[in-house]
Amino acid sequence: MTLNKGVKVGKPKRKVEIYWIIIAVLLVILGGLYIYHLITGVTPDRVALSLGGFEVYWYGICIVGGIALGASVVSRLAEERGTAVFMKVVPSHIRQQPLHSLNLPEALGQTLTKNKISTVGTLLFAWGNNPKITGLNKEGIQIVQKKLADQPQIKDEWIMEAPWRIWNPDHVWNGLIWVLILAVIGARLYHVLTPSPSMAAFGIESPADYFRNPYQLINLRNGGLGIYGGILGGAVGLFIYARRVQIPLLPWADLGVVGLTLGQVFGRWGNFFNQELYGSPSDLPWAVMIEPGFRLPAYSEFSRFHPAFLYESLWSLLAFLVLYFLVTRCSGKLLDGEGMALYLIFYAIGRTLLELVRLDSRMVDFGFIQLNMAIATFVSIVIAVCMAAWIFMRRWRTRK
Repeated sequence: MTLNKGVKVGKPKRKVEIYWIIIAVLLVILGGLYIYHLITGVTPDRVALSLGGFEVYWYGICIVGGIALGASVVSRLAEERGTAVFMKVVPSHIRQQPLHSLNLPEALGQTLTKNKISTVGTLLFAWGNNPKITGLNKEGIQIVQKKLADQPQIKDEWIMEAPWRIWNPDHVWNGLIWVLILAVIGARLYHVLTPSPSMAAFGIESPADYFRNPYQLINLRNGGLGIYGGILGGAVGLFIYARRVQIPLLPWADLGVVGLTLGQVFGRWGNFFNQELYGSPSDLPWAVMIEPGFRLPAYSEFSRFHPAFLYESLWSLLAFLVLYFLVTRCSGKLLDGEGMALYLIFYAIGRTLLELVRLDSRMVDFGFIQLNMAIATFVSIVIAVCMAAWIFMRRWRTRK
């Protein structure tokens, strides 16, 4: 099924989605690159290319590429859900009616056919998502709307407020703008409020130091983004967009976390190129080698460390596969929002384990509360407990 140039609605065929091929190829490339690093000790330069003096970092490419790939997967999943709703709501005998049964003017029929709309079903599906994707002008849209309304077997809601509209894949790309902007703001704010100890090298020892040196507030290259702040900011962005276009928040959040985990799989490789966020010293065969200039002062005598980025990337890959299976094979057994909650629990567990080997983590120190625990661990435990309780309470209520 294609929404823009053509809308094909019929019995879905089993096939390998192109994104699985892309994921597999990227994993093979990155895996090969890491094996080469282990053999030679060589890490690619953090700068991918320079455009007119502006340096483009591999870190940014990994993040942007991960986001784009994740959004593509979510877009396809939304498309599949929209198709399922359409197939359930609109009877097959209506879907299969030829377009000429509507007695449209010849010019309009040719325009629709050019856009691969040849049946009433393909027209209804495209129309329900957005009449503009039919390729008709304003006058043509009005004529077609009247012709559809004159058909006694076609319900008004299919024309005015189609139930499959909420799964229009365009929502992914339109909503991504809101999500990304607020995710970056939230992630940066989280980092500013919880600066890592290594930021002392840039004169940042507490959040107040950022405001004494405002340039550092926007200098993402010297200490960057906090994942939990990004998740919160992105959730706010999704909430705003969902309210604006009147689509259900929790079901979209369930799909969104599938793309988020995939983005994390590849986004974390940016830390490899930057030689940052590595773990404690290690002699394990897969330990990453860090060049002297990128080592924390307290560990300058060590050269090999736990590849924390790799652990998180692999954990995110496992989370992606689990969540993908749940939303595609078990969606009918999940309550709305449970996919999102399971992602948060999954990530919180992984992050808690990761903090056992991770260096440069800020400890809990809220003045009146001081714990020998990383802030990320504390936040992870709180989130995991809250999400587990939320799932339990909702399940308990549905059984009453």
